[in-house]
Amino acid sequence: MKSYLLGLLLLLGLKVSAQDQLIYQSKNLPKADTTWVFKPKNYNQQDRFPVIFLLHGYSGNYKQWNNIMDAQKYADQYGFIIVCPDGLFSSWYLNSPVKKDWQFETFFFNELYPDIHKKYKTDGQNVFVTGLSMGGHGALHLFIQRPELFAGAGSTSGGIKLSDGFGKFGLGDLLGNPPLTDEAWKKYSVIDNIGQLKGNAKPIIFDCGADDFFYASNNELKQKCDSLKLNATYISQPGAHHKAYWAKSIRQQFEFFKNQLK
Repeated sequence: MKSYLLGLLLLLGLKVSAQDQLIYQSKNLPKADTTWVFKPKNYNQQDRFPVIFLLHGYSGNYKQWNNIMDAQKYADQYGFIIVCPDGLFSSWYLNSPVKKDWQFETFFFNELYPDIHKKYKTDGQNVFVTGLSMGGHGALHLFIQRPELFAGAGSTSGGIKLSDGFGKFGLGDLLGNPPLTDEAWKKYSVIDNIGQLKGNAKPIIFDCGADDFFYASNNELKQKCDSLKLNATYISQPGAHHKAYWAKSIRQQFEFFKNQLK
């Protein structure tokens, strides 16, 4: 009897800690989007929780962040609901001007974002978004488009200047192949749109390793943020474009967002 009860308790414990899996069939996407949601261990003991959307990098999927940093452990430690959508390999989290069924930005704001608030005990005043590489661009891009929906945003190793990926990372198919004009590409690049945040005091954190191929552009973004007097924290540190760097960086970002909680 004791062994049966112990097994039952262990099973219940696994169910409490396991991530939720949501599948979205959307007219804005070419295929279904799978999203993992991690709830803190005290989810049933509190009314509202802050939220972090974690966006993965190019060629990754909704499992990437959990493979880097154990998302359930972070949800438990920091008390955040962690949402990991699938960027469908190469969506760059934007609305494609040439592919009508690649409208990730619209999917995010019209479907995913409100559904998370509907299904979970979220604190709407404390919603953050960050990501790595392609997801770093996506996080800042989404924040620029609708800053009123977030308390802050971040990026690690972000591909924040799309021309850095000219001819690579699926950007040609997404933005036009043959490519659109330089001006059209700039229309979708974080570094060319950061000025839209002028006068916005919400916090941003972004970082990039000194050996990363996106390092020069992130330094340029830092200079733009300074000239605009944005509330932006930039961390330049040793490292390259790989898992070990992101595992270090994401802890720094969680600490940052925790300190921003209202």
